[in-house]
Amino acid sequence: MKVAVIGGGAAGYFAAISCKTHHPEAHVSIFEKSSKTLAKVKVSGGGRCNVTNVCEPQSDFLRHYPRGQKQLKKTFNYFNKKNTLEWFESRGVKIKAEADGRMFPVTDDSQTIIDCLRNEVERLGISALNKKGIIGLNPQATGGFKIKYDTEETDYFDCIIVATGGSPKSASYDWLRSLGHTIIAPVPSLFTFNIPEERKLKSLMGLAVPNAVVKIQGTKMVQNGPVLVTHWGLSGPAVLKLSAWGARQLFDMNYNFKSQVNWTGGMNEEDLRQQVTKISETESKKKISNAKPINIPNRLWEYILDRIDLDGNTIWVELKKKDKNRLINILLNDEYAVVGKTTFKEEFVTCGGVDLSEVDFNTMQSKKLSGLFFAGEVLDIDGITGGFNFQAAWSTGFVAGKLAQ
Repeated sequence: MKVAVIGGGAAGYFAAISCKTHHPEAHVSIFEKSSKTLAKVKVSGGGRCNVTNVCEPQSDFLRHYPRGQKQLKKTFNYFNKKNTLEWFESRGVKIKAEADGRMFPVTDDSQTIIDCLRNEVERLGISALNKKGIIGLNPQATGGFKIKYDTEETDYFDCIIVATGGSPKSASYDWLRSLGHTIIAPVPSLFTFNIPEERKLKSLMGLAVPNAVVKIQGTKMVQNGPVLVTHWGLSGPAVLKLSAWGARQLFDMNYNFKSQVNWTGGMNEEDLRQQVTKISETESKKKISNAKPINIPNRLWEYILDRIDLDGNTIWVELKKKDKNRLINILLNDEYAVVGKTTFKEEFVTCGGVDLSEVDFNTMQSKKLSGLFFAGEVLDIDGITGGFNFQAAWSTGFVAGKLAQ
């Protein structure tokens, strides 16, 4: 049996390894159109590779996928987080968990994961070919496929595993459409918010708020969690979750919208008003710049006072009612005009890809064409940041490789 794995990323490598492990007699080849395989693994997690997430139970783990959680439930029955950890550790790669749930190799170096995958490929006798693009895939009447390389050469394979990633520019979508598959247009799914007009906000670059609530004005989209101020605007888990769950809607808005930030971490107006009243009484003689009604970073508090033109030297007892109302309002509903997005670090995740209804997630085989399998982000599956996208790659790759025949 000859098996072609198209795509030399995490899902492609894992699919190839799984296929050769379960079908030792198979001739398995990985085809990567670029000059480097596993390039995304290299840069992920700040160069450390966020292998998976500690999240338990599995039902909670699945809730971290804006698209694909129902389908991945089937795939995880065959290969899940626990299996991933056992797989890597049985090959000498120790994995550690961090406080936020992310899991990395103890070396804190993504090269450890790359070396492990490449060593397995070499040990199993799998061919890994760089600069070998596929421009066509033709099913044969007698079974199997003839693939056409970008060099115009052709070759025959009994089955194909497509793991070409989720880039909107991927040529694989064109020939998958020609084979009858529906492609949901890929759009960015993990990005930060550009806020170009608020220059003073950018002076807070590097400031982190442990818990805030961010929502998109005029929609039901809202997320909470840490927020990070960057030199371009807002980032951090709350913003990234919002960008993932709202990927399609934000794309339709052309990334021009108003976001609202509740800096209190979710307090309502009544509770915050009580806090302001309390500090007005207990710290009445203190300057408002030196006595905060809620626990937020000092730099953020000074920025908020400046943002609504409140003199920080004013003492609490002299603060007028209208100014208290303005202060309460901005802490609960700080509004920013978002104009555009920025990719989260070097990572690029999309929603969109092969329509999930056209794939059997018990086998990862196409429902349209026997012998055609899928793995990774070429599918309309994406997770939020934290190791969930890699877990989807390992799981779908494992099942596709095992059942490819």
